[in-house]
Parts: sequence; C-alpha cells; structure tokens
Amino acid sequence: MIMKLEKSWQLQLQSEFSKPYFEKLMDFVSSEFSNGSSRVFPKENEIFRAFESCPFNDVKVVILGQDPYPTLGHAHGLCFSVESDVLPLPKSLKNIFKEIEADLEIAPHENGDLNRWTKQGVLLLNTVLTVREGQADSHKGVGWEIFTDAVIAKLNERKTGVVYLLWGSKAIKKAESVNRNDNLVLSSPHPSPLSAYRGFFGCRHFSKTNEYLTRRGIKGIEW
Repeated sequence: MIMKLEKSWQLQLQSEFSKPYFEKLMDFVSSEFSNGSSRVFPKENEIFRAFESCPFNDVKVVILGQDPYPTLGHAHGLCFSVESDVLPLPKSLKNIFKEIEADLEIAPHENGDLNRWTKQGVLLLNTVLTVREGQADSHKGVGWEIFTDAVIAKLNERKTGVVYLLWGSKAIKKAESVNRNDNLVLSSPHPSPLSAYRGFFGCRHFSKTNEYLTRRGIKGIEW
C-alpha cells in the first residue's frame, strides 16, 4: 500500500498507523486493488492526497465529503474535486461553483480541480477514502471512518481558528465533537441536486469563511 502524506501529517497521525484497525484496513484496501474483480478509486498513490496536498500546519479550512466519486476518471483523492479535464462536472461540484458565484460575485473556474484550494490551506477530506467503481459506499464500515475521526480529533486538539464547512447530515454528524468556541463551524444541506435548494444555495459559506479568517488576521481563500 502506497502511503504518501506530508511530514507534518505523518507526525500527527503516526500513532494511528500501528493500530490493529489500520493494519486491517490497509490489508483490505490492498486486496481490493489486487483482486481485479472491480476497479477501485482513486488510484492507489492518490488515496492520501488530501494529506499530501495540505500540510497539517497550514490547515485553515476543512471541507468534509463522503466517499470518492465512483465514476471512472473522477476521483483523485480530494473531496468534491475532479481532474481538470473532466467534463461535465459532477452535479454537486457544479452547485458549489454556483454558490460561490452567487456569494462572491465571481465567475466560476473553468475546471473542477480544487487543488488550488488545498495550496491555500483547505483540507478536502472524504469520510471514506476509497470506493469500488459504480458502487457508492462500497468501502463504508471497513475502517476509514475510524481513521478520519482521528484526523478531525487531532485537528480539534491541536489547532484553533479553523473553519469547518459541513454540508449534509453525514458531515454534520462527523464533526459533532469540534469545539465551536475555538473554531467556526458552518453547516448546511448537501450541495447535491436533491438537497441544494433546501439551504445550501444562499448559505454564503465562502464569504463567511473569509470574513472569519480576515478577522483573525489570516488571509482568506481565493475560491
């Protein structure tokens, strides 16, 4: 199993890597890649891309997704993000861009690669980091949730002034333990077409994030 994490994340999470659940999880994922019965996304060297792209010490914003896109060519290790040549964009991502345009009055980017956000301190974290092709939630309950709970717990323990953007009931529940006194937690319905009209549109999370960061003397995100 290829594990590529930036050094500050390795230091923060090293105790997780030796735990029995994590060893069992890595064995499971490795077997999924090797058995050939179905494709697994993202690519093996991109599973931990969120931690490679945004160092622990740089995290200013956390966006929580669910599991990777189960569509060939979409998932690349960052929640909601796709490779720059993917068209049409996934509908949830398209709705995220619509809200950014309405909130900040800026034109949406030409592509859906959100790596530009990670370079500014946005951790794009899925709750589950792998999935079988065409089978959403197929790697649910095999151990990833324990690992990503530990990630959130470590951020909550070691960092303050972080903005958590929680879209949908699963993300909201996932981050229930985050200290609201020391961080900004913004919640809304999920940006999927089924729920975006229930309150994601008009939530203004992107301007609210930058207002909070600016008040703390931190540069906002160029969404």
